[in-house]
Amino acid sequence: MTLLQVMAAGDAADVRVRTSDDEVIGTELAKHGVTFGRWPVVENAASASSEDLLAHYATNVAELNGSGRYKHIDIARIHPDDADPKWPEIAAGARGKFLDEHRHAEDEVRFFAAGRGCFYLHLGEEVFAVVCEGGDLLSVPAGTLHWFDMGQRPDFIAIRFFEEADGWVGDFTGDKISAGFPTLDELLTAP
Repeated sequence: MTLLQVMAAGDAADVRVRTSDDEVIGTELAKHGVTFGRWPVVENAASASSEDLLAHYATNVAELNGSGRYKHIDIARIHPDDADPKWPEIAAGARGKFLDEHRHAEDEVRFFAAGRGCFYLHLGEEVFAVVCEGGDLLSVPAGTLHWFDMGQRPDFIAIRFFEEADGWVGDFTGDKISAGFPTLDELLTAP
């Protein structure tokens, strides 16, 4: 379920908005320069190769990148592999990379072809938790304080758009604000 939960930055229990309505999500995020949209999903995206997914979304990608701004477009994917005894360590390592508040020098643009992840946007006195699922497109302006949680069992495919090859590198603030907010898994099980 695509979800937006807006909380006070100083008190995660102070929930100001909780909705799965795409129109409300888009409107609330647009007030802060964040773009939210939807593209059609591919059946069985998890079994499709990255090349096939990029080919399938070529028209959408070309439209989004009409100015040629994004020079590096790729796919990030991670799927549970219970047959691999190293999977829990791999999952924890992947998840831990972006759980602390950071910002990027360029816009962070992601299209979720499958699976899910949650972007937490620290926008002034509020934190916007945006749970994205297959079909969701999110564009977060450069310099926006945020963190990302892929959950305890990371499982997603995302098309990533970068201006520079190192555009994904985060500038971490050192603030541990993320520890005071519900995880992706907690957001999904909340009433």
